[in-house]
Amino acid sequence: MPAGKRADAVPDRTDWDRLRSMSEAEIERLASEDPDNPATRADAEWDDAVVGLPPLDAEAPARPAKREIHARFDSDVVAFFRSGGRGYQDRMNAVLRRHMETQLGKKADG
Repeated sequence: MPAGKRADAVPDRTDWDRLRSMSEAEIERLASEDPDNPATRADAEWDDAVVGLPPLDAEAPARPAKREIHARFDSDVVAFFRSGGRGYQDRMNAVLRRHMETQLGKKADG
């Protein structure tokens, strides 16, 4: 299994050949009609959205050890995460991890 992939990961069911043959306009049209597309949701639907930490269970791969660094973030970003209470740095890490995993997945599919 590739590094960073969980055993319970959903297999890729994307028809890449079909997607590559579509025009940008056709892709945009299909995306705008997709009820599961977050971009098609009304702003009010996001009012109760929360950023959560990934579940920790016995079968999940061990996370790397934390490394202390000095980092600078925009003050409004820090204020937003701190407003959620204790554990704001863990929530920031979860968002960064999700972004990293998404980008690594894009490179593997590329």
